[in-house]
Amino acid sequence: MAAVCTVPRRLTVRSAGFPSFLPKEVEKIKDPFARKLATRIERLSVPVHSTENCIMTSCVRPLVQSKTNPIVLLHGFDSSCLEWRYTHPLLEEAGLETWAVDILGWGFSDLGRLPSCDVTSKRHHFYQLWKSYIRKPMILVGPSLGAAVAIDFAINHPEAVEKLVLIDASVYTEGTGNMANLPKWLAYAGVYLLKSIPLRLYVNFLAFNEISFTNSLDWTNVGRLHCLFPWWEDATVDFMISGGYEVGAQIEQVKQKTLIIWGEDDKIVSNKLGVRLHCQLPNATIRQIPDCGHLPHVEKPSKVAKLIEEFVQEDRLKELEYISQV
Repeated sequence: MAAVCTVPRRLTVRSAGFPSFLPKEVEKIKDPFARKLATRIERLSVPVHSTENCIMTSCVRPLVQSKTNPIVLLHGFDSSCLEWRYTHPLLEEAGLETWAVDILGWGFSDLGRLPSCDVTSKRHHFYQLWKSYIRKPMILVGPSLGAAVAIDFAINHPEAVEKLVLIDASVYTEGTGNMANLPKWLAYAGVYLLKSIPLRLYVNFLAFNEISFTNSLDWTNVGRLHCLFPWWEDATVDFMISGGYEVGAQIEQVKQKTLIIWGEDDKIVSNKLGVRLHCQLPNATIRQIPDCGHLPHVEKPSKVAKLIEEFVQEDRLKELEYISQV
């Protein structure tokens, strides 16, 4: 049974079916896939240290129940579950039980009583979400920095992770680098810049192989929607000065079967690092997607969904093939 927390239960809905806790700017987003997934975002009570101390945690719960273990989609640095607006529905159409969850400190959770948002807290919070609601070994999918989150979690809670999918994995950076040593006022200045529209537009043009200005502007509005919460700056600064993720030395400890997906034209994290990761992981395969940048699940969703579906089903198909031969 999920832990019970003392939290308000009333939920109202905005126009167009958006939950009331989303920033009002969600109504300005044009992307129909982002709008549709946004209507499905909800908040679940996740205990932090006791049943009286909970975080209302944002996620998209699955519409379908599957015989296979659930797919759980993480997101990249300073992003949200809306990153999966194109691939998530394809996975559900394939009959796969699919969650999209927001990492503590980002996304649309209620952080009015701001918790610590360092690596240990992010891991503990995600474990409590898994323990309270998912409760089955996951196929855990992490893009970009989400790959570091996934590796960190799989090593610390191997019972919760059946397989890993790492997409254009940012796993060789040394945490948040010099940001960890900045005075707080300067860290806040940097974080304020992080949510600016010009910077995010620039990052979009780096992240995607081909993107029009119109799409880039709308995708910028999708990508920075969670930044409009009043606690976003505090949570992000807390993460930055904590040092961030450093999982490079832990990669060889990963025991789970892993699928590595990489956009061949990634301008943010070189696909050479994908080859390096493939060599370091004990049980991994790698698939590269041509004409694709840093976020294949946004740019080439049908290819990513197909690769994940095949990866999830491969052991089951081998089992059926063995039975048929007996």
